[in-house]
Amino acid sequence: MILDLTDRKILNILQSNARTSNADLAEQINLSPSACLRRVRQLEGSGIIDGYAMLLNQIAIGRPTSVFVEVTLHDQSEESLATFEAAVAEYPDVMECYLMSGDADYLLRVVAADTTDFERVHKLLGRLPKLAHTRSSFVLRTVSKRTKFNI
Repeated sequence: MILDLTDRKILNILQSNARTSNADLAEQINLSPSACLRRVRQLEGSGIIDGYAMLLNQIAIGRPTSVFVEVTLHDQSEESLATFEAAVAEYPDVMECYLMSGDADYLLRVVAADTTDFERVHKLLGRLPKLAHTRSSFVLRTVSKRTKFNI
């Protein structure tokens, strides 16, 4: 799908506030509500809009500690990767998991209440299948964090 200026306006407004009503969105981009809704549905249907989410404040919910964990597996066979990925997807403290190039096979972003809580998570991570070793780095301060793409 090729995005025109109107599509880009819709995406930028919804990225800033996904709770914007269709009527308000239509008014902001100078379209009728029905035309606006049709555009949004096309963006959803094409997969450009992947979903809608509410973002929580980590500190406010008692999970202020972010830890990036580099994971290296014993081998990189398809079976090992699939087994690891299926297992790590079950860990609720792992917020993100990326298959990487470079020294580590995976990079995880883990959240915890504090270092004692991370110790609990670290022990659980140690049980992941095919795991050779991990290396953890604690976030000292978040300098920049974006959820909005520049469209």
